Amino acid sequence: MKADTLIYGGTILNPGPAPGGLETLEAVALREGSVLAAGRVSELEPLLSPTTRRIDLEGQTLLPGFNDAHVHVWKVGQLRTTLLDLRSVESLEAFYTAVRERAKTLQPGQWLWGRGWNEARMGGWPDRSALDAIAPRNPVLLTRTCAHIHAVNTPALQAAGITPETHVPGGEIDFGRGILYETAYGLVFKAMPAPTQADYERWVLAGLEYLKSLGITSATDPAVDPPLYAAYRALDAAGKLPIRVNLLYIRRPDGGSETFPLPEKHVSDFLRCDSVKFFADGGLSGATAAISQPYKTLEPPSSGILRFESGELYELALEAHRQGFRIGTHAIGDRALNQVLDVYRQLYEAHPSSLRHRIEHFGLAGEEHLELARRLGVIAVPQPVFLHELRGNFLKYLPEAMLCRCYNLRAMFAAGLTVAFSSDGPVVSQISPLIGLQAAVAEPMCEGHGVSLETALWAYTVGGALAQGDEGNRGRLEPGHWADFVLLDRDPRTAPPEALGSLEVRSTWTNRDFSPGVRR
Repeated sequence: MKADTLIYGGTILNPGPAPGGLETLEAVALREGSVLAAGRVSELEPLLSPTTRRIDLEGQTLLPGFNDAHVHVWKVGQLRTTLLDLRSVESLEAFYTAVRERAKTLQPGQWLWGRGWNEARMGGWPDRSALDAIAPRNPVLLTRTCAHIHAVNTPALQAAGITPETHVPGGEIDFGRGILYETAYGLVFKAMPAPTQADYERWVLAGLEYLKSLGITSATDPAVDPPLYAAYRALDAAGKLPIRVNLLYIRRPDGGSETFPLPEKHVSDFLRCDSVKFFADGGLSGATAAISQPYKTLEPPSSGILRFESGELYELALEAHRQGFRIGTHAIGDRALNQVLDVYRQLYEAHPSSLRHRIEHFGLAGEEHLELARRLGVIAVPQPVFLHELRGNFLKYLPEAMLCRCYNLRAMFAAGLTVAFSSDGPVVSQISPLIGLQAAVAEPMCEGHGVSLETALWAYTVGGALAQGDEGNRGRLEPGHWADFVLLDRDPRTAPPEALGSLEVRSTWTNRDFSPGVRR
């Protein structure tokens, strides 16, 4: 069997099967969009023919494509197309100015929808009366950067039927300030005009094209509901998905007790849906993750929010577990990790299975959580970039005793966990895996908690493939794996750890780019 493509002439890096290994190769031979062989050029010569295409890397560095194991694709795309982007706002004055200017472009009654504000960066919280003054004709929904807290004005509260007496399970409402926490968001979202499938398709494509520009060839989109799933299925059927996507299908949407039925499973080369999603608690940067002691500087004191009673979460998870769905549960605080790991333990004890469930974020794990997660085979999906971008929030709110547990990546690997790195974009503005590599290696919350570059690269390639069930198809330059690659301007091993984010992505390829008839 002859190769139809040979890639050579640069540094080619192949992550090892276990964290920490990194092999240097001279060339990769491809056939029909998959790796045929990799190694020395001389070893691959017998696989070549006069018609083999030769791609000279010209001294640049090739790696398996990056995987973002937790990124809200459609929301990334929405911010790049239609949503008011507030992630760069540095003051309350600038925040209100941005909202006022957007309101001027809208018709009376049209919703003003934005995302990305951070009170720690702005120096204060939005207020309902101020939003009423600058956008009196429009209902306003402005989501905090974490997506767990939302600022609204009076027209939005009225449209959602929210009063001072309104209560919602798993959420809280500060009616006076117009601040909604956790599941209360769903009450307002349901009052808004529902996005069309065309809207979702536009947002998904915008998000995926942006991810591909960052060297990402596969991603997990968590919290996908039925309309969004339909949009993904349509794009996959039309062959329009530019990178591979794994979906975590949400079971319990915000704002009520409704439970979506388990979805129809779907597995193709570019779209996978055989996992479900639950939210166990809130976000750490906004101090709603469920922890075992009060946060600093909050009045009234708060220890965060648990979204489920344990028995209810177990029953919903059991249904999925029995039907062969993998489960990814958002759990950050130690109280949430206690709950979720105990639920997973019960699942495996009642119904033994080879399924490996995930914990999204795994932000404040202690030794007891790490040990139980290892024993159960749980996959951890943290976000190193949080250490780069949200450190100020963690320092502002976290009790001192918990700071060194905050996204302690080294401890996760030392405990023997499978770890898949991700961004949780657009919770952060820097979605690039290169920024994530820099944060994982050089920016731990506490000294000594960073990981090696080789380990971080593994978590952005092999770890993601394992987390999504595609370890037989991608993550390494192995025969039969898809030809999904990222090309960097230089070898990351030559860059100072604190400057890894300055590397440049020169090209991103999936196996479609090497299919017969596609010329480069």
